[in-house]
Amino acid sequence: MDKKQIREAYIKYWLENGRRPVSVYAFCQQLEMPEAGFYDQYSSFDAVEKDAWRSFFEDTLEKLKEDETYRNYGVREKLLAFYFLWVQQLRQNRSYILLQKAKYLAPPLHLDQLEFFRVAFYDYIRDLIKEGYQSGEVKERKYISDQYVHGFWLQALFVLQYWVKDDSEGFEMTDAAIEKAVNLSFQLISSNTLDSILDFGKFVFTKK
Repeated sequence: MDKKQIREAYIKYWLENGRRPVSVYAFCQQLEMPEAGFYDQYSSFDAVEKDAWRSFFEDTLEKLKEDETYRNYGVREKLLAFYFLWVQQLRQNRSYILLQKAKYLAPPLHLDQLEFFRVAFYDYIRDLIKEGYQSGEVKERKYISDQYVHGFWLQALFVLQYWVKDDSEGFEMTDAAIEKAVNLSFQLISSNTLDSILDFGKFVFTKK
């Protein structure tokens, strides 16, 4: 079995049992595969769970990159399109994600559970930011520009947590939250708004 088949079988096990298998051996017995076959692909169940989150992200990105309309978007529109499609991808696994929420909603825990996703997301955002510098949509600032990527990661966590708790019809409130969050972030990094805030902070600090 390949990684995708193991991930899908693992998610199905969670959906049917509400917990992870008691052991890799028991899981492999159910799948009628040798235990070594599992370890050829993953080192542990934790690795499967981390890879599942990365697969939700990569499936989203793959679909976007196939879309000619997306390729012609500016960086703000690309990020909006990503979030809208990402939550649609998550919807296909919402029951599993809700079962797992204790492992990623708490700040110390999501750093581990979402590790593979975070690394891939950072690469994606760095490319968007570079594109934004070239198009003028993102303003490059000494000492601060390197922190943009961390801010967008916090934004992704906000979107995820909002969607998990959203009980509105069709998750329409999540869509609204995405639009507001992305618009605000680009106001901060593309205009003089952030510079004005920083100047004010420096003024207050130096006057103390």
